Amino acid sequence: MQKLTNVGENLVNDIASRYGLSYGAVTHMLVAVNNGGGSMAQFNCPELGGSGQWMRGGMTMVGDMFNNGLKTTVDNLCNELANILSNNQIFPVIPAGTPGSNQWWPSNLGSPFSSGAQNNIRYAVFPNRLAVELNGQVSVYDTLDHNIGGVSQQQGNNTSLTFNSQWGTINVSSLPLITGQPLPVVANTNFADVAAPAMNNMPTNNNLSNNNLNNNNGLNSSANNSSSQQQSTNGNLDNNYSANTNGINNDNNSHNKQPIDQKDQKSITQTLDIIEKLAQLHEMGALTDDEYNTKKSDLLSRI
Repeated sequence: MQKLTNVGENLVNDIASRYGLSYGAVTHMLVAVNNGGGSMAQFNCPELGGSGQWMRGGMTMVGDMFNNGLKTTVDNLCNELANILSNNQIFPVIPAGTPGSNQWWPSNLGSPFSSGAQNNIRYAVFPNRLAVELNGQVSVYDTLDHNIGGVSQQQGNNTSLTFNSQWGTINVSSLPLITGQPLPVVANTNFADVAAPAMNNMPTNNNLSNNNLNNNNGLNSSANNSSSQQQSTNGNLDNNYSANTNGINNDNNSHNKQPIDQKDQKSITQTLDIIEKLAQLHEMGALTDDEYNTKKSDLLSRI
């Protein structure tokens, strides 16, 4: 817990009572506003909707983004805390170069050309050095040949920092540590690696093409089989038709060769038998309507 002066404790207790917040929540917001120089704050307070940001005279962002009442509460609270910080000695005087001080980095580093704070992490950039304070512990890194242009905190994480240089985005944990404890290494999720197994299991264009070819071959084989069966059926019908027609012709020839005196006795019976056979062929589809009717009429004319 951050130590406060007697004046600071009294002010925090009064604010906590008026806003209906705990002493710890107000102290957390007080430290966040102080780290932002009294003009901004980045906080993570469960009593105020979790993670959020505040900028004096600007926007206020809270976890419950559509809760305008909560935004107003955070804005009023931060403005009041900024005012008491500028007019009162809230924190005990801490020697420069010690954790908890506004000049918390080692004094031998001199003055930073850039500094800032995000949640519970503070950082300061020096020539060839980067100082980071996490929960009161100060670590100093060698920035090598990087020209640091900005430091940012990884989204959704309170212990990971990255910075931008001429070589792109670099994780602070990848720098050589000179003094202090290293920041916890947070594994970055590579969505390409996660997606790769699923992509490998997906059918490729070649597989799709082969499947289509196999399906087409199957369809062609089925079509060929159906065609062969149809041809066989037609052939059988044609053979049946030829056989029956030949039988009819043979009967006609035999009929023509018979003596005249037998014609009257057999002609009617034979003709009716032939017509019956023709009717069967017609029902089987071997004879068309025209063919059947023509033959039938011809045979009936002979009776």
